[in-house]
Amino acid sequence: MAVVLARITLLVGLLLPLLSGAAEIYRYTNASGQPVLDRQGVPPQFIGNGYQVLNEQGRVIKVVPPAPSAAERQRQAEEKARANSDAQLLQLYSSQEDIDRALERKLAEVDGMISVVKGNQLSLTNQQDKLQKQAAELERSGHEVPAQLVSQINDLQFEQARLDKDIARYMAVRAQAQASFAADRVRLGEILGRQP
Repeated sequence: MAVVLARITLLVGLLLPLLSGAAEIYRYTNASGQPVLDRQGVPPQFIGNGYQVLNEQGRVIKVVPPAPSAAERQRQAEEKARANSDAQLLQLYSSQEDIDRALERKLAEVDGMISVVKGNQLSLTNQQDKLQKQAAELERSGHEVPAQLVSQINDLQFEQARLDKDIARYMAVRAQAQASFAADRVRLGEILGRQP
């Protein structure tokens, strides 16, 4: 047992200088801008500034760059979003003509919805004209216009206003589609190396 203990002690004694020789040294800049060498590591408040790891001979074995600034992180996020958008654009369209056809389909769809709403408006206008004529005839003949008739006319006016808003919304969708497809067309031209 004593022999085994002596061998372990000897082994540890031989390995200790080797282990201490393999220690890393960290070089970083402190708050006052002075370079610091430290075997313990880099304090947390200075890690974001970047640091170097040196071997025992003072040679740089690893460089940890500074953390990106908020502006740099924003720029990187924008580049990543642009790359994702470009990849999606290339999946959807192989040419600018594909975008033109997609725009035509979208505009036809929106125009169809606008036509339906305008047809509904025409129908409401006809109903409203009939009800207003009835109300006018009642007033001319000296009768009071029934509350139900007044209510129907008001409901039709309310519905007309709602349909006007629907048309305005569809027109905004139409304009947005034109702008969006135009931007996609320009970007695809840039990606494919063509002029817009």
